[in-house]
Amino acid sequence: MSTSLRNKVAVVTGGSQGIGRGISERLVAAGAHVVVADLKKADDFQQWRNASDDQVSYLKTDVTSGESVQSLAEQIEAQQGRVDVLVNNAGIMFEKSLEEQTEADWDLMMAINVKGPMLMSKFLLPLLRYGAAKNGSAAVVNIGSIEGFAVNPKHTAYSASKGAVHGFTAALAVDLGLDKIRVNAIAPGWIDTDLNRAYVESVGDVELAKQELAKLHPMGSIGEPSDVGDVVVWLASDESRFVNGQVITVDGARTRKLSLPPIFQT
Repeated sequence: MSTSLRNKVAVVTGGSQGIGRGISERLVAAGAHVVVADLKKADDFQQWRNASDDQVSYLKTDVTSGESVQSLAEQIEAQQGRVDVLVNNAGIMFEKSLEEQTEADWDLMMAINVKGPMLMSKFLLPLLRYGAAKNGSAAVVNIGSIEGFAVNPKHTAYSASKGAVHGFTAALAVDLGLDKIRVNAIAPGWIDTDLNRAYVESVGDVELAKQELAKLHPMGSIGEPSDVGDVVVWLASDESRFVNGQVITVDGARTRKLSLPPIFQT
């Protein structure tokens, strides 16, 4: 990994685990100081920080609360003075049919997956503008999903939320272009996180499940959190300086593969 983000300040919501952890680690490898904004600190946070030469800090944050996010912005301003990269990664997913969902279920999904990126972008905007003025540009990367444009069963709330993230990304890119703040999104496919691993283990035949998942992908394998992290680094760097308002799919071509009946598959 290059040091293309040396001395840059990056904020990653939900950065303690899963895809967020992979993103945080790749940003650190690229030279950034990463502020992990999460409700829970990683169990190995201190060891991780030491191994990263203190390039990682943690600030407890509830992305659904304007008060919490405003407090985060104030602390970052006092400690770092600016933000060069904002990664809106925090999110949840549940599987419930429309009949099974409660109003509270829907509201929670939208609060974390949609309201969270809005609040983070709103309250950190002055710091992003300062970062852009200091370094020539700043970047926001929203983590959407392939389910923003293709759907699994019982994912009405999740798919709706990620479609909203994709739309928010385009609109914010238009609004902030003159501020030299680029806004893009990543739509990950199946990534090997603890959450997805637990889901695979719940089906019974773990090895068969892994084989079937691999078959969905033309590359013959699923993704790693670092695969998403590397794209975040690129989108945050000057190497993508004219990329704005885009949703970059990171799924090993899964959504490009047309389905066939089993009899035709080899």
